[in-house]
Amino acid sequence: MSGLSSFFPSKLLGSMHPRDRAEAPFSRLRFSLDTMPGSRKYVFTPATRAEILSELYDAFWGNYAHLFLPNSNSSLPLHSTLSEVQSKTGINKDTAPVPGRPCGHIFKKGESCFRCKDCALDDSCVLCSRCFEAADHSEHNVSFFVAQQSGGCCDCGDVESWRTPIECPFHPSSSETSEYLAAFTAKTIQATPKITPRVIAGQEVPPVKNYPNRAAIPPELYESMSRTVAYAIDYLLDTLDYSPDEAIAPTNEAELRAQPTGDPMVMKDQYCVLIWNDDKHSFDEVIHLLCDSTGRTREEALEVAHKIDEQGREVVEMNANIIRLLDLGQTIAQIDLGVTIRRAYDTFREQVSAVIIEWLLDLTRSRVGSDLVTLREVIAAELLAPRKFSAPHIHPDVNKVLADIQDPSRLDWMFIYHTKLWKKPRLNLKEIYASILMLSHEHKLAVASHFANVYNRVIDAYLLVDREAETSIKYFALQLFTIPSVALYIVRQHMMVSRLLAVITSFFTNQIQDKRIIFPPHPDAEIDVDTFPFKSKRFMPVFSDLRYLCHNQPVQQLIAHNREFITQFSKTCQLFMCVNPNKRAASSHVEYETDAWISVFNVTLSLSRVIKVYGEAFANATVAELVSAITTVTHHILMVSVVDDDQRDVTRFPPVTFHDVEFGDVSYDLVEFDVLEGWVSFHHSLQWLLAELFKHVDLLSEESLRDVGLSSIREVCLRNASEQAIQTIIDYPLRVLAMVAQIRTGLWVRNGFAIRGQLIHYRDFMLRELCYDQDLFILQASLVILDPNTVIVSMLDRFQLTGFFSGATLHPNYDSAHLSGMVEELLYVLISILTETANATKMELSQVIRREVVHALAVGPCTFTDLTKRVAERLTDDVYFERVLKEVASFKPPDSITDSGMYELKDEAYDEINPFFYHYTRNKREEVEIVLRGRLQKLNGVDDPVIIPKPLNIQAGPFSTLPSVFESEVLLQIMFFGINNVLNITDDMGTAPPSAEAILDQTLYLIMQAIVEKPQVFSTLAAVKTFDDHCSLVSVLCTLEHHAKYSKSYKARVGWILSRIAEHQPVVVRSLRYVPDVADIDPEDAKKRAAKARQAAIMQQMKAQQASFAVNFEDFDDEDEDEDTESPEPPVSYGTCIVCQEELNESKPFGSLGFLQPSRLLRRYPDAQHYYMNDVLHAPESLDRAASSEPIPPFPPIQAARQLQKERENKPSPLPHFEGFSPAYTRFGLHSSICSHMMHLECFTVYSGSIRQRHRTQATRNHPESIPRKEYICPLCKSLGNVILPVAPPSKQTEVNTVPFPDWIRAAGINILKSKPDPLLDSLQFRNGTGEFVFWAAQDQGYQSFTRTQDRFDNMEVHKMVDTVMVVAKTISQQTRSLRERPEPEPGDRGAGMYLPDELVTYTIACLEVAQRGSGQPGSSIADTLAESQTRMIRGLVTCLTKLVALNFKGRPDDGRDAVRQAIIKRLLPEWSRTSFTSFAYPLLLRDPFTILVETAAVAPDMLRHVLILTYYACLARTVIGLLYVLNKTRNFQSAPVGERLYEDIFGDVRMFFMSVIRPSPIFEHAAEVAFQAYGDAKIEKLLYTFTLPFLRRAAILCRAVLPSAFPTLPASDDLCEYRRLLKMLDIPPLSDLPNQDTLQNALSGWCAHYGHSPAASQLNCGVTLDYPITYQLAKLPIILDSLFIDQEKNLTCPRCKTVPQDAAICLICGVTCCMQGFCCTEPGYQSRGECNMHTRE
Repeated sequence: MSGLSSFFPSKLLGSMHPRDRAEAPFSRLRFSLDTMPGSRKYVFTPATRAEILSELYDAFWGNYAHLFLPNSNSSLPLHSTLSEVQSKTGINKDTAPVPGRPCGHIFKKGESCFRCKDCALDDSCVLCSRCFEAADHSEHNVSFFVAQQSGGCCDCGDVESWRTPIECPFHPSSSETSEYLAAFTAKTIQATPKITPRVIAGQEVPPVKNYPNRAAIPPELYESMSRTVAYAIDYLLDTLDYSPDEAIAPTNEAELRAQPTGDPMVMKDQYCVLIWNDDKHSFDEVIHLLCDSTGRTREEALEVAHKIDEQGREVVEMNANIIRLLDLGQTIAQIDLGVTIRRAYDTFREQVSAVIIEWLLDLTRSRVGSDLVTLREVIAAELLAPRKFSAPHIHPDVNKVLADIQDPSRLDWMFIYHTKLWKKPRLNLKEIYASILMLSHEHKLAVASHFANVYNRVIDAYLLVDREAETSIKYFALQLFTIPSVALYIVRQHMMVSRLLAVITSFFTNQIQDKRIIFPPHPDAEIDVDTFPFKSKRFMPVFSDLRYLCHNQPVQQLIAHNREFITQFSKTCQLFMCVNPNKRAASSHVEYETDAWISVFNVTLSLSRVIKVYGEAFANATVAELVSAITTVTHHILMVSVVDDDQRDVTRFPPVTFHDVEFGDVSYDLVEFDVLEGWVSFHHSLQWLLAELFKHVDLLSEESLRDVGLSSIREVCLRNASEQAIQTIIDYPLRVLAMVAQIRTGLWVRNGFAIRGQLIHYRDFMLRELCYDQDLFILQASLVILDPNTVIVSMLDRFQLTGFFSGATLHPNYDSAHLSGMVEELLYVLISILTETANATKMELSQVIRREVVHALAVGPCTFTDLTKRVAERLTDDVYFERVLKEVASFKPPDSITDSGMYELKDEAYDEINPFFYHYTRNKREEVEIVLRGRLQKLNGVDDPVIIPKPLNIQAGPFSTLPSVFESEVLLQIMFFGINNVLNITDDMGTAPPSAEAILDQTLYLIMQAIVEKPQVFSTLAAVKTFDDHCSLVSVLCTLEHHAKYSKSYKARVGWILSRIAEHQPVVVRSLRYVPDVADIDPEDAKKRAAKARQAAIMQQMKAQQASFAVNFEDFDDEDEDEDTESPEPPVSYGTCIVCQEELNESKPFGSLGFLQPSRLLRRYPDAQHYYMNDVLHAPESLDRAASSEPIPPFPPIQAARQLQKERENKPSPLPHFEGFSPAYTRFGLHSSICSHMMHLECFTVYSGSIRQRHRTQATRNHPESIPRKEYICPLCKSLGNVILPVAPPSKQTEVNTVPFPDWIRAAGINILKSKPDPLLDSLQFRNGTGEFVFWAAQDQGYQSFTRTQDRFDNMEVHKMVDTVMVVAKTISQQTRSLRERPEPEPGDRGAGMYLPDELVTYTIACLEVAQRGSGQPGSSIADTLAESQTRMIRGLVTCLTKLVALNFKGRPDDGRDAVRQAIIKRLLPEWSRTSFTSFAYPLLLRDPFTILVETAAVAPDMLRHVLILTYYACLARTVIGLLYVLNKTRNFQSAPVGERLYEDIFGDVRMFFMSVIRPSPIFEHAAEVAFQAYGDAKIEKLLYTFTLPFLRRAAILCRAVLPSAFPTLPASDDLCEYRRLLKMLDIPPLSDLPNQDTLQNALSGWCAHYGHSPAASQLNCGVTLDYPITYQLAKLPIILDSLFIDQEKNLTCPRCKTVPQDAAICLICGVTCCMQGFCCTEPGYQSRGECNMHTRE
């Protein structure tokens, strides 16, 4: 025992009273915690934590530990917590479901959460994976996310969270709970709010009712539990009394000593420096700082940085040297990192407090027997109880902290002190609070009332003090404010909405004093957008809190039925009215563009979202309440904008004056304002609120208004305000619309980007419904409130277009382009307000979504992601969105992996499209018109169809009178001059004015809409009313119908209009309309006919010429053959140089830009893993045809897909890591690629110089290329490159040797016998007897660069290009020796490094071949699928090899090619050479035969065909050896059946071939017998087929690239398998023909004998590894990706740090999980790159 217990004899303990015995552990706890800082010398260790936990548990359960611990254990294991022990022993397994009890599962960080939009009440309602899986959400709109922090909880079983019951079997609902909540809501709505809010005390909260699993707790135990929890919380609060609110270091010793402390031994000078976590600084910054300032090593600093990130703070130094600590504190503070210097005593107690919080959290996760509730109840009761102060630790100023809060409980103190804590304890506390909320509804109300009590203080700390906002207790509001009954209670009893509005008012008027927002605010304070509040980024969640509160249905009822809510809100909106106004810069540019507008938009748009919620609340109002609200808002608008007082800001609210405007012989008294001269703001929050109120058209209909004694919406507005007042209200939105038009037209260009940015935000499709659409709707509403003529003339006045629409085509302020633009913009606004009916008819949300989706898809099919970018986020997030999308669009799944699934509009939905939809831009409208016209042409067969507008169809409500606006003479005059002015200007100027077509389109659309809505009246007006030169609209339309410039585009539309008017005014139309006679041919038609005649004549002439050409073709051919004139061939052109744009030909050296990089793409066959054997046995026989893929499962996954997933999970996976391919079985090499662009060598040199120059002049820039690695960026496509490859044309001079194969071998053999020794050649071959050549090695010491040895005969300067390849290859070779397995000379010797024919050319061709597997078209071979650039690259690489030969055989006429040719033949035909077995000690079968083929292509392409036969057979023999090794390892594996032999015509007797290959090696002979017994001939034949097919495919690629004419693709023969087709194409005798091929038999026996007698064959580890022969697959992720997160320890553990990453990345090649964006797995030596980067090296 420790502490006090050591003073008591054991006998005495045994004889004590039970109460005293219970007191003993508690006294020991108190003594321990009080003396621990000194006894531990202020050093907090894991042992300290274990001791504190032990003392807490002992005091907590006293003598009743057996009720908590399994197996009657007397104590907890050291360092363990109770919940961990209970979890391990299975005590905390779930009990039987309790109806009415919510799930309450607390999410841990990284856990998966689910949200079902169909079931949830709002976005805050979530489900844990267990509850989600248990319920049926098929066909629902479900989203899934990963919890970024702990603390949230599952809402399953909580009836207030779901619109429809979830039916979760674990959490059944209870009718009793629903009835209780309904009664509570009704009672609270009717209750009268108290003047001073009263919080719910702890004793008022009853225990959880109807809980069947409640344990019998002895009173003594209950008392000890309560006492210990109370003491622990008080200890915590006593400690935090002395903790600072902010992490700020003292600057001098006096400040340091003046800090408050709870240390009784104040004289002891021991201090700690602590660094605090924040969301600004990176790991690197902290590590560098610690290394520099504290002398730690990087590893130690990294450990401290991790602790700071994980815990939230860490002690970095502790001693008594005050000067040193102050200096350290200032150094840390210099980079704005949070730092405190505190007494070590206080710091130690804070660390103890963190353990206490951890212990409390553990209690909430634990249980007594099967009782989950009691422990949480104890904690809740003590948190809700008043705090008890313990004498020695009382802070002198503690009473001032909560002076303004009556009877504060411990919970109030905890909320206030939350800012003083750090990350880990904060998150733990939030989890504790969440677990208490889950106890009962009464507990929710109690916690919420205490939170509401201190909410102002919480907001103060969040907005002004807290460094780590993301863990602030302010976010706890989300869990409280989204519960409808709780929100109602705190709004009613604690006036939360009023207080939030007061906080917003105080904050944005900068009423801040001593880090506190003044409450209540001063009413006359003004807003200044350049002050701190607007620049703060934290205000948005305050608006979110207000929105969450007001969104709850019961609160919506309060808002609707209580006038004070709309009054208070209107006062708050008044603050933001006309904020940040703009004035046009007319003469000079704005010099300093401030970005204050961004903050202002953020604030006002956040407010506008609350406005929408407030406005929606009035759907619950009565007519009288809505009318009262409209009056209130109108009054507030007028008070702020009209009332003239001393404090008025004239830039925001200029004095209101009126003037007379004459238009159409009528005088209108209108507001006087010039948008070009005055100040105009985008922000009119009160008008937006008024617009929301006007949207309740059902309550504003004449029938509804009659009940309250009003006749119309006009009377609602005009009963307390004059017409001039209403004009003033609508004038503010009208000014914005006019300013928008002017900005778009280009009249505000001198205001710079700031004005453009505001316009973009204002009209942005995501935000426009909050501002732009509201302004348009206010204008629309004014048409039914005021006289429409007044409104329209006001618009003309504000747009300054009264003159234009009176006939004046010149403007005092606008030039012709600006004038046309303004006319177009005005017509757009007119069309919007006259034809947009969504708000006017209170369109259902599903219908609004349907309309938006239809119009978004009208332009053409698009992906889901693109569609969400075309539709407002509010609509895409709605539950109806995907349902509607399915109704109106059909989904076209992707055809290939590069495609995306597309949504295409169904044909019937095209009938709903309106080309003048108000969310369309002009360009979009024109695109849609083309689509609709094309569709109508197909349907009706009409050349020029007319798109007829649809009727507005406003059946009821105040807007039912809107169509009568089309009877307006003012509107008629606008239509008339819209057309007439365009025609007059066109006739005067001879050309169409700017925007002429747009203006005519819009005007005609308005006319057509008028005819649809009011045919009789409008037709009469159009025919009778005359304007300029006594012309009517009909006469001007008649002129337009046959106008030379416009008749083609508008004839059909004008014809339709005149026909409809003629139905009502036939005489007028007949007298004015020009009807051409039959003889009077339209000039346009005449032109068309003449053009058709000319076309027919030309076609006839061409036919005659073709016939003549066909007859004389043979003669021409003969003539060509007879002529033997030697005309010089023009140089072959390869396009143009991408730098100088001159032609690329042989007159100047040029090359192709390429990139060499190390690669591990190629896979070896994993011989130790049986799983792959079946894949190979079932491989398709042709890899050049598209593979039949598995059907894609439906998405979102339905139950069948889930079942499939479960079956897959239940089956043990044969391979770890999602069946990814292990990197242990990959092959290293050099991969070459080119970007297909070419450049002169001279240009390349200049370009490389410019790159170096850029690096020198811009030293601080992070350049995309690395000069030490010789990298550059292609100037055209920006691809990375590091070499330039020679461009060699396919050789036309080289003829393939056509001598029969046996004769060629004999001739070659005789040449070998005749040949003389060549000492130079011998010196250039490897000494280890492989037959390889030293000059083809990347690190060959004998290589001389172009600068050291000039090449006179190299007119294309190939040597320079070879240099680029050799430099890069050498660098990579030096760095990767450990990754290569082949035997090679030591560095420094000739021939060291990578062997280029094998590890560059062969490797690159193999990669190309692998990439083409499983793709191809019928009638083609793999050689046909390669791009021209790829074959050019292969030729370039082979040319480099040829050049390397020439450089080593200088002076020889053939550049040494003949010598190397002889050496290759000797290597292949050892029996013909007396010295072969001595000079070639290394068996041929241990080398890759394809490499020898590449060497042949480089020096002797003429003998390619014959060497190909030899290398193919070498490949067969080598595959036999490799296969036997694999089969011997997997002989016990039960492989899938294959069936009969299918390739006997190719391979003949497979068994005999196998035996003949391995006859020289007895060990292999036995292995072959066993393999044939285990597998049988058919399977082994299939394996031989599959493993040798890649060789043929690669050979086809090489041969086609080097000699395209010699190896053409054979005529289509798709009935043959790929193997047979390639054997034919390459002219290789099949293995079945081997008995007839003596020469081949001799060669084979020689190779096999050589191998059989070599050390490699003496053991079964044969030295031959086979390549993976089938299509490469990526890792197989689960169909339902969220299942990855359900068992993260199993699925997503990082193998490097052995943790589950916060952000996991899965390598799709090998399936390994890596830490993404984490600092745990970085490697300091690798430029501190993360694990994903490091993993790519593997």
